[in-house]
Amino acid sequence: MDQPSVQQTYAPSSICFGCGPANTEGLRINSHRIENGLRMEFTPDGHHQAFPGMINGGIIGTLLDCHGNWTAAVALMDASEDSEPPCTVTASYSVKLRRPTPLGVTLTIESQIESLGDDRAEVSLTLKAEGKLCATGNGLFVAVKEGHPAYHRWS
Repeated sequence: MDQPSVQQTYAPSSICFGCGPANTEGLRINSHRIENGLRMEFTPDGHHQAFPGMINGGIIGTLLDCHGNWTAAVALMDASEDSEPPCTVTASYSVKLRRPTPLGVTLTIESQIESLGDDRAEVSLTLKAEGKLCATGNGLFVAVKEGHPAYHRWS
């Protein structure tokens, strides 16, 4: 993962709490291409805990949401052969917390495109810590048009 992330490449001035490179208070995730999806690693800090030694479920949800959103945006960009991804937003997502997610280890999140339409994508996600599955998720992400409050948010 020596290459710039999709967030750094396509939205360097984004202020999104989960994925915005310009948000110094945020999670600033870095997602990279894999076959049919994206992969990222994230090392939580102490202030991401729900209780001693375990990561807050809301942080896990944000990691999955933002990573899934970027998975959809990149897939839609590739499918339309555009040079920049469309601005996508979360229409729905769900998270299953399968075991406590520990602090002090690097988390690995992978996403896969399950279905792709003209302006939307369904994405599945997994979050692992030290090879153990801690959370799964699914989401529907939709490209927005001019007039939507999120339109051009990555510029």
